[in-house]
Amino acid sequence: EAVAADWMLEFACHCLCRHFREGCPAEFQRWRDVAQALINGLSKIPTHQRKTVYICQLLIRIAKGRNLECHFENDQRISPLESALSFWTLLEKEEIKLEKLHEDIRRLIQIQIVAVHMETGYFKEAAEVLERLFTDSESDKPLRVKLATVIKSKDPYVPLLQSFSYNLLISKIKSYVELFMKENDSNFLIQAATKQAESKGLGATALQNETVNVSENNESNLETKQRFVFSSILLRGVLGQMQNYCLNVDLSLVWMYINCLLGLNSLQNVEKHEDALAYGRRRQRWTYKEDLELKSGVREFGVGNWAKILVHGDFNNRTSVMLKDRWRTLCKIE
Repeated sequence: EAVAADWMLEFACHCLCRHFREGCPAEFQRWRDVAQALINGLSKIPTHQRKTVYICQLLIRIAKGRNLECHFENDQRISPLESALSFWTLLEKEEIKLEKLHEDIRRLIQIQIVAVHMETGYFKEAAEVLERLFTDSESDKPLRVKLATVIKSKDPYVPLLQSFSYNLLISKIKSYVELFMKENDSNFLIQAATKQAESKGLGATALQNETVNVSENNESNLETKQRFVFSSILLRGVLGQMQNYCLNVDLSLVWMYINCLLGLNSLQNVEKHEDALAYGRRRQRWTYKEDLELKSGVREFGVGNWAKILVHGDFNNRTSVMLKDRWRTLCKIE
């Protein structure tokens, strides 16, 4: 379980980075929830996973940076960007390269912490956060003095804040993420997926272009097939290796885990794989008990969190897509 969680955390971090870089908020949010759930499941962060965890936490906070109503710390005064800065500090300790980029990002986060408060009219809070941000070191003094002057002016559109904008911060973070992805392309699941694609004669770029018989317009179909490849590998390859090492693996639980995290349920929309998955897709009537489980799950987790409802509920060979369709039907009936 620990090994599988390790792989999944790396993969979730990779997906989080990719969707942040490409500006896909919906997918970023989905993988944010997966990454956060995996991180919350760690009793302590393994040394080799520190950087992975720090990057996930950094991106999650940067994405919410302008929302002062969102809080990640117990102290309600700490804004998302101020929380992000703490993780950026931890990341800097993990690396010795990219000093110029590190310095640029640190300065941008510091400036934007103040700027976001000023943009929302919280000038008093901006002054308070300035006191928390900087030490008395001489290297920090020039920026501290400039920001103090900006706060006194109560003008969020001064040249300093415009030159070091939030968009520039996002751009710099994306540059850092791209470097991280290039240096950490050894993710086990990604490697396995590439080998699987190549073994099927699809070529190294099969998961990213139309050679998998997916039109360029149909991105959702492409992602569905990507998930099919990953899931096939996990079930046929990884589990086989684990059993060869005499590890006790409950295949049904692993399938549920993959189903939840990779969204394999959407495969029911791909006709090509209907036969392969027919044993789990036969139409069956919904029972009264299942309807109650669905309603209870919606009350607990909310509409849209079908994967969570599926995992925590008692359903008879259902998928999250089936849950969504059944909920729509129940709403119409009621």
